[in-house]
Order: sequence, then structure tokens, then C-alpha cells
Amino acid sequence: MKLSTRTQSNDRLPPLGLLAGWGRLPMKVAEAAKAEGRLIIGLGVHDHADPALVEMCDEFQWIGIGSVGRAIRVFRRHGVKQAVMAGKIHKAQFFRPGWWWRHRPDLKCLAAFSGQLLSGTKDRKDDTVLLTLVEAFAGAGIKFEAPTYFAPELLVQSGLIVGKAPSQRQRRDLEFGWQLAKSMGGLDVGQTVCVKNQAVLAVEAIEGTDECIQRAGDLCRHSGFTVVKVAKPGQDMRFDVPTVGTQTLESIAKAGGNLLALQSEQTILLDAAEFQRNAKRLNITVVAMGEAAAQTKTAA
Repeated sequence: MKLSTRTQSNDRLPPLGLLAGWGRLPMKVAEAAKAEGRLIIGLGVHDHADPALVEMCDEFQWIGIGSVGRAIRVFRRHGVKQAVMAGKIHKAQFFRPGWWWRHRPDLKCLAAFSGQLLSGTKDRKDDTVLLTLVEAFAGAGIKFEAPTYFAPELLVQSGLIVGKAPSQRQRRDLEFGWQLAKSMGGLDVGQTVCVKNQAVLAVEAIEGTDECIQRAGDLCRHSGFTVVKVAKPGQDMRFDVPTVGTQTLESIAKAGGNLLALQSEQTILLDAAEFQRNAKRLNITVVAMGEAAAQTKTAA
């Protein structure tokens, strides 16, 4: 159902297609693209995208996860040749009763994802699914770009983001967690791990970061632990880029964690000023480091 149409002529830049999931990242991308003077053709996934996007886009429609053919038709009708997918999709719902009806796949979706949906011959790992989606749109002349192509300022830089420098024990946990998270990311399992005293408390899988942190807290309540979130080896910046915001901090504080370690240049940090204020309020140290620095520390 179409909820908002305010399309106007714009000869400066081509329109941008925005495929929006959960969280604030889609709004940040929309803001950056609008500042460039682009029209935004938005498609919001049911039960995920923020309704505030309706007023931020020049054209907006709600779609199901399986509405691949419809999404392509909407983008092509408005002359979209560049698109961005931004925001989280709660993948756990694919294993719950009723998802097929709510997000029922159209014919284009069934054709593209027949290996996952019908025959079961292909896996449902994130990279497999998202690359299939990218290829389906590319076949229709629509190229997906990285969200940070339009908002590069969202990428976190190396250094101590907020808080005091990690203790020697925390550095050991950080380095241990980094190697573990990289290994899990390479298997396309998840990108976040929680550790304490070089013991693994929780590893992210299909449930997502917040639930991973909650599970660590259930096992290590209020005694302090480290959360490490990294990019996958060879991270495709067009999708599934690690992203943190104030919600991540709230989850860590509630679970009893006290250190968040991120990979610089490949992690998106939302609402940086608010993020830093909340980290200070919650007494959480946040540090970002690059791949080379992490390898050097581990080797040492």
C-alpha cells in the first residue's frame, strides 16, 4: 500500500533506492542522500523499518521480505539505478510459523531463492542470501552501493572512543575475542562475541547482537565482561556491515558488560555524540582498532 508520494523533478542527481530494515541506519542514509539533492525512493520492510521514513522519502511503500519482484518494479518505475540496503533484518523470524504469509515470496523471489526456499540445496547464510538478492537487482539494472558510500562519516575511526584505557586483563580479553570473532565471521556465523578472562560467554548467531549480549549477562551477571564486534574477513560493505548505536550500549549495561571493542573503518557508529554521552553515563569503555593493530597485539 502506497503511503506517501511527493516526487518532484530533480535534474542534478539520479534517484536513490532505499531498501530499509530495522534501526536508525536507513534514516541516516536517507539524510545523507537528501543532503546531496537526491530523490529517495524508499521501500520499508514490514515489522522492521521505522515509520518515520515515510516522511523522509519522496516515494515510500511497505513491502514484505519476499517482495523482490515488486521492489524491482518500483525502483525501475522511478528510474532508480543505484540503491542501498540499510538496517537489520531479524532473520530468526524465517524459522517461525507464519512468516511465509506475512512476507510471502513473489515469483521473482522464488526464482532467485529457489535453492533456499524450495529445494534446500543452498544454505541460508547471510552472505549467500544477500549476494543472491544483490544479483537479482543487478539483473534488472539496479546496482547496490555501500551505505557508507553516501555517509562515510558513519565509519568509526581507530582509538579510544570513550572511557578509560582498557586494563591489561581487558586487553587480553579484547585480543582473544578479536581472533574468535574473526574466525566466526569467516564462517558467516556472526560478528560478535562476549568474553571474560579469555573464556567465551556467548557467540552471536541468528539471534543478533543484543540477544548474544543478553545471554552473556545471564551467565556472567554484573561482574564485567568484554564485547567484541568485528567485520567479517573480506567484508562486503554493501550489506551486513557491523553497526552499533545507543541500543547496543543499553544492552551491554543491562547485561553487566563494561567494554565494547569495535573494528575501525569497517564498523558503522550511529549518532556518535549521543553514543558517547550514553557510554559515559553507563560507564562503558569503547575502543576501536584496525586489523593490523589487532594482529600486532596478538603476536606480541
